[in-house]
Amino acid sequence: MPIRPLVFLTLLLHLLIGVRLLPSLAALTSFWPVLLLLLAVSAVTMPLPFIGRRSSAKPVSDTWKWVGLLSMGWFSSMFVLTLARDAGLLGAWLGGSAGLWNVDWPLVSAWSAAAVPLMATSTSLLGFVNARRTAGVRRVDVPIAGLPSALEGFTIAQLSDIHVGPTIKRGYILRMVEAVNALDADVVAITGDLVDGSVPELRDHIAPLGGLRARHGTYVVTGNHEYYAGAPAWIAELRRIGLQVLLNEHVVLRQDSPGRSTGDNEALVLAGVTDFTAGHFDASQASDPEGSLAGAPLASTTRVLLAHQPRSATAAAAAGFQLQLSGHTHGGQFFPWNLFVPLQQPFTAGLHRLRDMWVYVSRGTGYWGPPKRFGAPSEIALLRLVRAR
Repeated sequence: MPIRPLVFLTLLLHLLIGVRLLPSLAALTSFWPVLLLLLAVSAVTMPLPFIGRRSSAKPVSDTWKWVGLLSMGWFSSMFVLTLARDAGLLGAWLGGSAGLWNVDWPLVSAWSAAAVPLMATSTSLLGFVNARRTAGVRRVDVPIAGLPSALEGFTIAQLSDIHVGPTIKRGYILRMVEAVNALDADVVAITGDLVDGSVPELRDHIAPLGGLRARHGTYVVTGNHEYYAGAPAWIAELRRIGLQVLLNEHVVLRQDSPGRSTGDNEALVLAGVTDFTAGHFDASQASDPEGSLAGAPLASTTRVLLAHQPRSATAAAAAGFQLQLSGHTHGGQFFPWNLFVPLQQPFTAGLHRLRDMWVYVSRGTGYWGPPKRFGAPSEIALLRLVRAR
């Protein structure tokens, strides 16, 4: 959206909240100008993170982007809670009109108006703490039918949706890398949306990912945000720091041990596809789960796909994968957006079954936009393959 309509819409929505809350709040407390000031600051700063993204305007500094993104998170809760308050007041009015109860309208209106900013501010503060902490480890066993004994206990540490950009920088990445390396996984998988910016802007902040350690290495697939930020340059940069980017292709991983080499039937095929929407940006990179298996050993029946969006799962199941690892949804990141994810994606978070294939959807290791997570904590997923009983 161009910046001017965005500014106008932002001002209009803030005005709506002010009209609905401030008169009632003024009847309760003399501190109502504080809310007026917060709404004014929010209205002015919310568009700042978007200035200069797709225009000739000079981008604002990261400090102002921080302020704008914090405002965005707070405003989101303010808007939803204001709508919820109005719905509640309507229900109370209908009940009162039907003679079900008596309503003290001045009291209900005033205290409900006070509850909106108190709840929005408290959830935003808690959401900020949740977003900025180092993601916790979520351990998940995935039962695979016919899993070879050589692959029993094979572990994949999954990172997803880190969104390195205005508020996620090198320090955040260093803490994350330290946590992943402590897991001693067989593979590290990064399932897209790693960056929100160009290579020159973020090269130094991404660099610690080159220190990720796993027995078979670190593999990356592109997400939609890589294409917003310039996918070819990022693919080259990630390969330069030692990460292996899978673009509709695969690798064959063997758990060899001293004195024993495993055959194809005991190997794991790890494939990766470009983002579900990649073809809109570059037709040559259209996502192709079936094509990613071209040349794979037929005897290697344990097949895992890295695909940024869960909606790749239908094609992945048809191609014969046993497990797909995805992200993209952030688990909704914070209420009420988790309610809208199912409108676009088949799964929101966690482990799910699609025909003969498992799909694991990460809630994300970082966050997009507002530094806020409420009801959908970030995660580093450690998936362990076990034989289905």
